[in-house]
Amino acid sequence: MTLSNSRKNRACIVGLDGVPFDLLLRLAEDGIMPAMHRLIQGGYLHRMKASLPEVSSVSWTSFMTGTNPGTHGIFGFTDLREHTYRIRFPNFLDVKAPTLWDRLGEMGLKSIVINQPSTYPARRIEGALVAGFVAIELAKAVYPLFHLAALEKMGYQIDIDTQRARQDHTFLWKELNSTLEGGRKAFQYFWNQEWNLFEFIVTGTDRLHHYLWDAHADSGHPSHAAFIDYYSKVDGLIDQIAGRFQELTGGIEGLYLLSDHGFTGIVQEVYLNAWLTHAGYLRFDSLTPKHLSEMAPGTRAFALDPNRIYINLKGRFPRGVVEKAEKQTLKSEITAALMELEFGGSKVVREVFDAEEIYSGPYVPKGPDLIVLAERGFDLKGCLEWKDIFGRTDLQGMHTWDDAFFWTSKNCGPDLAISDVAAKIMEEFE
Repeated sequence: MTLSNSRKNRACIVGLDGVPFDLLLRLAEDGIMPAMHRLIQGGYLHRMKASLPEVSSVSWTSFMTGTNPGTHGIFGFTDLREHTYRIRFPNFLDVKAPTLWDRLGEMGLKSIVINQPSTYPARRIEGALVAGFVAIELAKAVYPLFHLAALEKMGYQIDIDTQRARQDHTFLWKELNSTLEGGRKAFQYFWNQEWNLFEFIVTGTDRLHHYLWDAHADSGHPSHAAFIDYYSKVDGLIDQIAGRFQELTGGIEGLYLLSDHGFTGIVQEVYLNAWLTHAGYLRFDSLTPKHLSEMAPGTRAFALDPNRIYINLKGRFPRGVVEKAEKQTLKSEITAALMELEFGGSKVVREVFDAEEIYSGPYVPKGPDLIVLAERGFDLKGCLEWKDIFGRTDLQGMHTWDDAFFWTSKNCGPDLAISDVAAKIMEEFE
């Protein structure tokens, strides 16, 4: 099928997972991303706030539904089974709000969505969906299923092998380049099919930043040239997609680019459950707990990755001890104590958000009670293994909240949040 050369009822979205506003602007201005530079010169590059917490599963879901976690029901990569301390992994079937593509489908319009995180297992949309991470099997990541054979033939790969790539950087570069090339082939395969909304997401940028963030600014770093080369290839893909869209519609109106959160380097990792234990809010029966179910009676609060704190409320949790009348006081007490936390004379916590104040919708009671936002460089973790409050692993980069980016041909003004984007895109179809 050949697409009609029409601007009407058409939009195209390119997502770059984990690319911060400042890095994108610098790479564009330095000539490493000339296609991006031309777009910036011809449109508007906005600094944008991600979701809270600033993780891909929450942020991309907020993007695709235009709502917050209290409405769409996704609070992190992990969640708790109701009335238990057992961890579960929410998926696309747990999203409670309609997506952008659902709304377009109700209007009789078709979407093609490639590599969208947090859409696994793929479900029916009007058009085609290839789910992104966390997707386990390609066969369950594709709708309609008849596209699977073509994707397998082109060697399409959903994501890199993150466990191996974290340690083996030679393997990391191979995987980053092969997944980007597979994505390019998928773009070519789907572009000439029938669609009103076309979306393509690059996730390799996030992986690169987690494992080799230090390489981008240090010209003497062994991976600096490869870092720059990868972004040059990403820019080439942007150029290809934007060029095809302009050929199709005659301009850049209706073209959008965004990231789901920003990034910065890690100074120190901060283990919230260790802090809660040291502060007397959390106790365990075991000296080496592996599960929250091992918490001891008397526990008043605990944390889930990366920065969510739950009050151990009576009636909500099996060993809950905090009365509803005490909850607000306890939240205020924990907030005040966290705001005093320092490392090497530096303030660790920038702000602690009360979930009841920043979320809205029917699912607020199912989420965390507090969201802790760290100062840049302090990477908050909810794991149980660490006994010390501060430590380091081999990760180099961490997510940030208020320096995602959003590019469009229109000026959207200040104070833009990722949950605002869907409404901006829907304007193309009104």
